[in-house]
Amino acid sequence: MKRLFSAVFALCLIAPGAQALADRNSTVGEIPVSALPGEARAVLVLIKTDGPFAYAKDGSTFGNREKMLPPRSRGYYREYTVKTPGARDRGARRIVAGAGKGGDVRSSGEYYYSDDHYNSFRRIRE
Repeated sequence: MKRLFSAVFALCLIAPGAQALADRNSTVGEIPVSALPGEARAVLVLIKTDGPFAYAKDGSTFGNREKMLPPRSRGYYREYTVKTPGARDRGARRIVAGAGKGGDVRSSGEYYYSDDHYNSFRRIRE
């Protein structure tokens, strides 16, 4: 029992540092805007000019349930569909925009691209 308590106590001490490390390394990498597919570049322009968007869910809250992006309060992230050629539905490609310090996704400069329906993200480098 004493050994179990010691192990749990040690994990409690390590966990906060592990969370901070996860926050810093929450994105997989970066992608230059020039390397995005044309459809994604077009959606980025629409985000910055407030639409119009092709899908009703565009601009809706992205919950970050996968915890792949830095943790933020609910409503901070918004998701936008990037058309996938040949797909009959919304497809798997998305841009997720963060509100930034100013609270506006149009000017935050915080944009993430996923081409595999949130299994991975790359921060868009402009």
